[in-house]
Amino acid sequence: MTRSPLVEEAPATPAASGTRRGGGGRGGGAGAPARPPALLERYGRLLAGEVQAVVGRLHPAVRPALEHHFAAVGKGVRGALALLSAAAVGAPEEVAVPGAVALELVHNFSLIHDDVIDGDQERRHQPTVWAKFGLGPAIVSGDALLLAAVELLLADPSPQRVRAAAVLAQATQAMIAGQAEDMAFEGRALVSVEECLAMEAGKTGALLACAASLGAILGEGSDAQVAALAAYGAHVGIAFQAVDDVLGIWGDPTVTGKPVGSDLLARKRTLPVTIALAAGDARAEELASLLDGPLSSSELARATELLAGGRREAMAVAEAHVHNALAALADAGLVEGPAAELAELAWFVLERDR
Repeated sequence: MTRSPLVEEAPATPAASGTRRGGGGRGGGAGAPARPPALLERYGRLLAGEVQAVVGRLHPAVRPALEHHFAAVGKGVRGALALLSAAAVGAPEEVAVPGAVALELVHNFSLIHDDVIDGDQERRHQPTVWAKFGLGPAIVSGDALLLAAVELLLADPSPQRVRAAAVLAQATQAMIAGQAEDMAFEGRALVSVEECLAMEAGKTGALLACAASLGAILGEGSDAQVAALAAYGAHVGIAFQAVDDVLGIWGDPTVTGKPVGSDLLARKRTLPVTIALAAGDARAEELASLLDGPLSSSELARATELLAGGRREAMAVAEAHVHNALAALADAGLVEGPAAELAELAWFVLERDR
């Protein structure tokens, strides 16, 4: 893939790069779909029970909405990262379980509220919480998850748990700020590529940086290891969001659970769109004109066609950030096995189809 001018690509060293699967950077459902690494399935089973236990302790008024939401399981990338980062610094994975569960609670709080903000009626092939239970229950059930995450970490106020709670709170604030910027961009005709990337670094990168370092904090890794893992997670987060932006336009609805071109229909200023509009050529002008109002089916098809260059460049950005993520791990003194799984997870983020 052509190197993207939008991000400085650091070559991955052999120690951190892992084995790259064929067709790298395909994204958006092109080619054979990437299978989730086995570690996501392994950790997913563990964390699902822990999350259910937390939900079971919440007030009965919010439990039905949350039980519905968690009935369809997500990828669990954030929780897996927390467990892996503990193992990567030589600690037992178990020490990171409270942090991993807290991350999953915060992430799902954001999903429930995002569905309200975006008006999305379906997630993971089932009705969203607000669509099934109403706006009020969606808001308060999301709030309950956010506070349960902090409560879980501080139930044992050890120095490591307190530090982890502070880092999670800071990441959540950055995520909320990124979401606020994303909402503000929808009312603007032009958003620069730099602004879009900065927004995505907060909206998605902050929580993934937290996830990748939280296990190391709980596992008493060195400050250098915590910083290296946070840098890895921040880069993986931007790659994750860039691929999400591609899937939001070109993803297969039977896989993503969202309509064809859903982000374009909502006129979101995602990375492929901001890249295409920034070109300033005749195609960019036509695209801007199309996005100025509601799109018919033929206009949606034409807008998608005009975004071909934006798609390629967005995937180049994602791939460059994966390389940077792997380079961040190279000299951190991490345990070899978990470090290799971190590399595998980064490539999965790039190549996934949902």
